[in-house]
Amino acid sequence: MNQYIVTAYDYTDEGALERRMNVRPHHLDGAKELNASGNYVVGGAILNDEGKMIGSVMIVQFESEEELQAWQQREPYITQKIWETVDVKPFKVANVG
Repeated sequence: MNQYIVTAYDYTDEGALERRMNVRPHHLDGAKELNASGNYVVGGAILNDEGKMIGSVMIVQFESEEELQAWQQREPYITQKIWETVDVKPFKVANVG
C-alpha cells in the first residue's frame, strides 16, 4: 500500500475550536473505520502552546490515489471546514523493529 502523511491546520476564526469539537466524534469514527480497514497507521492533534488543538497529522495508507481521494472527499474535518489547509505527501514508515 502507498503511505501518505497528512498535515492539516485548522481554520483560525473565532468559532474554529468549537466547530472542531462538534465535528470531532465524526472524525474519530472515520479514523476507526480507516483502522478497521487497514488504512490508518497513526494520527493525532497538533497543539498550540496552551495545549489547544490547532490541526492534525495522520499517516494513512491506500492501494491507489483514487482511494486516497475518496477518503478526502468524505473526511469530516475537510467537508465540515475544520481543516483550512491540508498537505498530503507520499510517506514511508521506517521499519526499525
